[in-house]
Amino acid sequence: MVKYKYAIEIGGSYTKIYVKDNGFALCEPTLVAAEPTPQGYQIIGLGQEAKAMMGKTNDSVEVFSPVSNGQIKNYEYLKALLVYFFDKLDFKKKRDSIMVLVNCGLSQNDKDQFLTLLYEIGFKEVILIPTVICSCIGAGKNISSTKTNMIVNIGGANTDIAVINMNSILKGATLGLGGRAVDVAIANTIAYNHGLVIGLGTSEKLKREVGSLYPNDTLNMEVNGVDIESKIPRSYIISSNDLLVVLEPFFDEIIRSIDVTITSLPPEITTDIINNGVIFVGGMSQIAGLEHYLKTHFRYPFKIVEDGENVSILGAGKLLDDPDLLKKIYENT
Repeated sequence: MVKYKYAIEIGGSYTKIYVKDNGFALCEPTLVAAEPTPQGYQIIGLGQEAKAMMGKTNDSVEVFSPVSNGQIKNYEYLKALLVYFFDKLDFKKKRDSIMVLVNCGLSQNDKDQFLTLLYEIGFKEVILIPTVICSCIGAGKNISSTKTNMIVNIGGANTDIAVINMNSILKGATLGLGGRAVDVAIANTIAYNHGLVIGLGTSEKLKREVGSLYPNDTLNMEVNGVDIESKIPRSYIISSNDLLVVLEPFFDEIIRSIDVTITSLPPEITTDIINNGVIFVGGMSQIAGLEHYLKTHFRYPFKIVEDGENVSILGAGKLLDDPDLLKKIYENT
């Protein structure tokens, strides 16, 4: 089995890179900023630089993610973004090998695009491994056991639900529900309820600092935006209750999907899941009040993993150090 040096998770919100023997090496927004020119769109910002431009440039500049729902939507822009990221690291073209974390519901055509892209960048060997497998490893679970684990990875662009044992996914699904959809919904809700237009960067900050599933949370934050009617800038204090109407339906839909998955499983596997608990990881698993919400709305035992935002890439780092386990996983996916 090839000894892989890099692991990369190309998320809808952030791209993370782990380097064998060096650890967690990079975490930057999966964003590109481009503006139109007579020759076509020209890139003016990548990663963190592109994120800093959100809402602060003229209307002709677009800031976007070249991946959506785990799929490559803008091949050349993603290629430019990844080249930019790897230029920051000690990447030696034609010598290094990489493991790419991908959603469990990807088609073969989508997988082929990731393989082609990484080979074009200059990697000697490329292997695709389901993100949820790495999440399970990062959460400290033994995926080689006959005991079944269920993991729910609520990421930036989508949510992966997977049932795992003996180094393979028994059942998996990818939902088009993630943190970026919540950001959009928050902005739309504030515009509708308070007549204030805010940017997606402000929405994300609200979600992180004020978002809560506690029904009586008192968190609040003042935001600046533009009044819909007067077009004049103004501020408004947004409370956790203003965001609860967005967050609850989001998690309700995820819980429904988990229920459907579990009820479709054989009794022996369901028993394992009940004994082990459903594992929640991903950036959105860190939202305040999720434990309270699950105790109220979820009928199965569960565990919310600490540092769930980074558990997948850290699990991938463990795989880089265990080529025998990596080989077994690859043979079963």
